[in-house]
Amino acid sequence: MEPLLSILIGVLVAASVYLMLARNLMRFLFGLILLSNAANLAIFVSGRLTAGAPPLVPDGLDAPAGVVANALPQALVLTAIVIGFGLFAFALILAVRAYRSLGTLNTDEMRVAEPKEQG
Repeated sequence: MEPLLSILIGVLVAASVYLMLARNLMRFLFGLILLSNAANLAIFVSGRLTAGAPPLVPDGLDAPAGVVANALPQALVLTAIVIGFGLFAFALILAVRAYRSLGTLNTDEMRVAEPKEQG
């Protein structure tokens, strides 16, 4: 299962780079979200996918008995999902504000502080 997910991570990263190289701000944001999902999937896969039991400690023991699932990658991915959603919401509001102010989402036309090129 890990090789298949590794290929999926590569495809997600490639698609996100393709989208982030576009001149449209919305495509950049969607590429950013895809890259965030690829990173989350990479963290999740790094914890090794096992068919173990939940990491519960029985009464009277100091550690779980037998093979258990690793909870750390799951906690890291959950935190990263929340942070990624916050980042996306903030960036989306910035994009909406930029569109209302400038009337375009093309990054080449968003050169407010720079003089227009003569040519």
